[in-house]
Amino acid sequence: MLGQPGIPQVGKVKVVTTSHTGLSIEHWADRCLEKLIHVAPGDNSILKDQAEAYREQIRIVLIYYMTQAIKSDRTTLYNLFLKQGHRDMAEILRKL
Repeated sequence: MLGQPGIPQVGKVKVVTTSHTGLSIEHWADRCLEKLIHVAPGDNSILKDQAEAYREQIRIVLIYYMTQAIKSDRTTLYNLFLKQGHRDMAEILRKL
């Protein structure tokens, strides 16, 4: 049911927490997929199976490129820390 015009609607809220770490690449790939591809629940038709397979392939690609982006950013930060004379901080980043 749609709400009354002009009155904001509250959607689903999902809370995820971690301890002493950020959220995983897999978490973010799954959130991205939720926005990109929706496979409607229902019977196990051939079309649904194809959509699920496509979704999994996109997930693999997202995880790969997100991993590469993080490595690239860490390389940038590593070199910046070295340039500023913070070898200890640079080495922490290199070991992650």
